[in-house]
Amino acid sequence: MLASSVKLTDLCDFVENPDGSLTRNSPFPDVPPTEHITPGSKELSLSKDISLNPNNKTFLRLFRPQNPPQNTKLPLIIYFHGGGFVLYSAATLAFHQTCSDMASHFPALVLSVDYRLAPEHRLPAAYEDAMESIKWVQKQVLDINGPSCEPWFKEYLDFSRTESEKRLIDDPVMPLATSDKKWALALPEDTDRDHDYCNPIVGGFLEKNKIERLPRCFFRGYGGDPLVDKQKELVKMLESRGVDVVARFDEDGFHGVEIFYPAKAKALYDYVKEFVYTTV
Repeated sequence: MLASSVKLTDLCDFVENPDGSLTRNSPFPDVPPTEHITPGSKELSLSKDISLNPNNKTFLRLFRPQNPPQNTKLPLIIYFHGGGFVLYSAATLAFHQTCSDMASHFPALVLSVDYRLAPEHRLPAAYEDAMESIKWVQKQVLDINGPSCEPWFKEYLDFSRTESEKRLIDDPVMPLATSDKKWALALPEDTDRDHDYCNPIVGGFLEKNKIERLPRCFFRGYGGDPLVDKQKELVKMLESRGVDVVARFDEDGFHGVEIFYPAKAKALYDYVKEFVYTTV
């Protein structure tokens, strides 16, 4: 199944249940990790699942190129899948394919985080899972020569690189109503879109001195994405605080376009590859 064969209007198909949970009708199946590549397979990378927090049933899917370059260590990309904190997982086909392609194209190790979903687990649950994944990576760094370090990290990873809306109200991929609904389901109850978890430009969640300590940041956005104005506002705010920002905005495109158009995906990969390899 190819992502390009999916109807855009099916991407946000879910039903709210009386008990507060969701029935999710994803157009994409979940797929297992690719532990072996068979002849004729279109997979470009190997992958495996690593338990992150058994109590929360979260995991990490780690990807590496099928044929890593010889005598060269690789950067690490930590990837958080789309879905507005409400849909999909690290095992969802579209995101699995994306991470596999990135790992091969860059090349790099790609760590895809399977975080808890709202509304069953409202924010900050997903943020906590994201931080837990980063701390997991830090633990591997500290134990690089020890027995508990992830073997692919030991063999392939360059540890020195770990520091590493109204115009489109009826957008088929991210209509404004759906975006609002996802945030309503994901944010803590009785809060709005100016909550710190949603809007870092207002409020005191990110103090000025913390923002100034952010490393170099990369943004990619499109004129057809309802979220692009928010992206541009965030870029301006970061730049005003002295953060080194690389922003690549293109009028031709929409929310998640890289999943459906290989040429757009390749352009993104090239931009990210350039960003990663020039960030030391």
